Amino acid sequence: MQDPRNIEIGQYDYPLPDHRIAAHPLEQRDACKLLVMSTGGAPASHVFAELPSLLPADTMLVYNDTRVINARLRLRKATGAHIEIFCLEPAHPADYAVSFASTDTCSWICLVGNSKKWKEGALEASIEIDGRECLLRATRCGAVGNAYEIRFDWSGGFTFAQVIEAAGVIPIPPYLGRDTEESDAADYQTVYSHIDGSVAAPTAGLHFTDAVLADIDSRGIARRRVTLHVGAGTFQPVKSDHIGDHPMHSEYISVDIDTIEAIAAHLPRPVVAVGTTSVRTLESLYHIGCLMATGRWTGEVPQWYPYEAGHPQLSAAEALAAVVESLRARGESRLVADTRIIIAPGYTYRVVGGMVTNFHQPRSTLLLLVSAFLGGERWRDAYRYALDGDFRFLSYGDACLFLR
Repeated sequence: MQDPRNIEIGQYDYPLPDHRIAAHPLEQRDACKLLVMSTGGAPASHVFAELPSLLPADTMLVYNDTRVINARLRLRKATGAHIEIFCLEPAHPADYAVSFASTDTCSWICLVGNSKKWKEGALEASIEIDGRECLLRATRCGAVGNAYEIRFDWSGGFTFAQVIEAAGVIPIPPYLGRDTEESDAADYQTVYSHIDGSVAAPTAGLHFTDAVLADIDSRGIARRRVTLHVGAGTFQPVKSDHIGDHPMHSEYISVDIDTIEAIAAHLPRPVVAVGTTSVRTLESLYHIGCLMATGRWTGEVPQWYPYEAGHPQLSAAEALAAVVESLRARGESRLVADTRIIIAPGYTYRVVGGMVTNFHQPRSTLLLLVSAFLGGERWRDAYRYALDGDFRFLSYGDACLFLR
């Protein structure tokens, strides 16, 4: 196995002019272009609405049902100056459901804009929820890396989910080069978004419409949901020359036991993941099973675990069965875990047999993930075809369907 730690990120660069980055989505989501390519074939151009007919008949489609929260808040100091707070994830314990259900206080790990101007005291914002006033206060509790733990307190007995929905705005990606607009509140959510928690959309899912989902169902293609809350780390550039020096961010995943059993029963027929977040979730399930089977599970998949010497060579079905067995032994119906897994050339895909994904930034870990799936330099063939064919790139851009 190739050790991805020796990979030079400069080998995964390509020219991406600013005008090829889509600043807004198409008015009709499923009218975007779809590049289709198998691991042994040439790229071809389709329209996303054709996706159901392009999936193998015995496919199981797995998608991420996370919902993007209004994570970007502007609060004011007593002097009247405004400070921006970007909520990343709940703090001790990292339990999203408990945090969003809280009706008086909760703590989050946050990025703070112009943090030097916030030396002491609490920040405040007066907001209106259901016609009633709510006073939101933020207190800085201490540094956590380049972020801070912020305690939020508010009045009115509202849930934190209601508070953040009213007080914040959708945090669109910085590479769009514009401020959040009213249209992003709908455009930057998938039609099947359900579970609050992400600070960035699982963008491959943005192309799906109710009509596409109905077409998938009419063809008897199974659909299953998983949850991975996308963190701000998804935009973290690789600053090191070698991948081995890049710290992978941790993300929260949640999968119910029925879904894990259904995926295990479906294999070895193709499982197609919608988006790199679903890819990371499904592949993490395999490694969680390996860790559980060997008594090494501690709640998080380490970044380099898949590449360790002596990694147990379980089949995908055996690994998923180990997860189910462990959950049942603890009387739990849902796996909740964190993953730092990095998928790069040298990685062996265990569960995912295909993926729907967008076009990713140069020199990014997501581009490494695609390369690991397609093999060799085939990602360059796909991206060259897309650049020559006037495809639109990044979050609001066009899509790909990669199949084995």
